[in-house]
Amino acid sequence: MRIKVLGSAAGGGFPQWNCNCPNCDGVRKGTIRARPRTQSSIAVSADGIDWVLFNASPDLLAQFRAVPELQPARAIRDTAVRAIILIDAQIDHTTGLLMLREGAPLEIHCTEMVREDLTSGNPLFRILDHYCGVRWHAITADGDSTFAVSGAGGLTFTAVPLKSKAPPYSPHRDDPHQGDNIGVRIVDRASGKALFYAPGVGEIEPHLAPFLAAADCLLIDGTFWTEDELVSLGISGKRARDMGHLPQSGHGGMIDVLKPLKAARKILIHINNTNPILNEDSAERRTLDAVAIEVAYDGMDIQL
Repeated sequence: MRIKVLGSAAGGGFPQWNCNCPNCDGVRKGTIRARPRTQSSIAVSADGIDWVLFNASPDLLAQFRAVPELQPARAIRDTAVRAIILIDAQIDHTTGLLMLREGAPLEIHCTEMVREDLTSGNPLFRILDHYCGVRWHAITADGDSTFAVSGAGGLTFTAVPLKSKAPPYSPHRDDPHQGDNIGVRIVDRASGKALFYAPGVGEIEPHLAPFLAAADCLLIDGTFWTEDELVSLGISGKRARDMGHLPQSGHGGMIDVLKPLKAARKILIHINNTNPILNEDSAERRTLDAVAIEVAYDGMDIQL
C-alpha cells in the first residue's frame, strides 16, 4: 500500500492567511525552520495506479498538481482518483469537492450524518448536482463492517466512529451523533498491512484502542500541542477538546496514547498553525523525536 500525504495542516493551512502567531510570522520571514503546509488530505493506493482520495480540501488543485500520479493523462479527460472518502463534513475537508465539478459524477463514500450535513447545513451535494452530480455510497460506522471501493482493488476499509465535533453549520453541532466523525482502517489484502487514519480525535474511547494497537501505520490527530493553545495566544476562548481534538501534551494526551503502541510509523497530521511542533527546532519537536513520533508534511510518501 502506498500513502501520499497531500496536505498535513489543519483548517486555514500554514501559514494561515491572517495569522501572525510565532509560527506563521516565523515561516513567512524565514526566522524559524518550518515547512508551509496545505489543509489535510491523503490519497491511498494498492497498486500506484488507482487511488482513493480521503477528504477534499480547499487546497485540492495545488495538491493534485504536486502529485503527478493523480493525473495519468491517459485520455483527454482523466484522473487516477476512483473515489472519495469523507471522514467528516468540515469545510477544510469538503470544500475542494467544488473543484472537481467538471467531470463524471463523484463517487463519494461517507456516513449518513455527513451526507445530511452536506445537503442541509452546507449543501455542497445539492450544488454539485447542478454540475457533475454525486453518487453517494453509505458508510456504516460501527467498527465491524468492511467496505470496498469500486476500481480500487486490493484494499478494504473499516469505518470507526470517533468522538469529535460536527461542523459549526451542522443542525446537531452540540448534539453529537454516531457518524459525525470517523477514523478509517485501510488494509492491503496482499500484504496484510494496515493504516489507521484519523485526523480528528477528541477522546480515546475503549472501542478505538484495538484499531490503534493493530495498525502498522497511524496517521492521527496532531491539531494542538496543549489544551489551552488558542486561549494562551489570545486567539480564541475555545480549548482543544471543545473543538473535538485531543492535545498531544499533558496527562492522557496523544503522546501518552501513542508511546506504548507497536506501530512501525506513528505520524501526526492535521496540525494547527499555532502548534509549536511545526517549528523543527522547537523543544516540543524534540520531545516527539525522542519517542519516535513523526510530523506529517505535504508530499510525504509512505509505503507499507
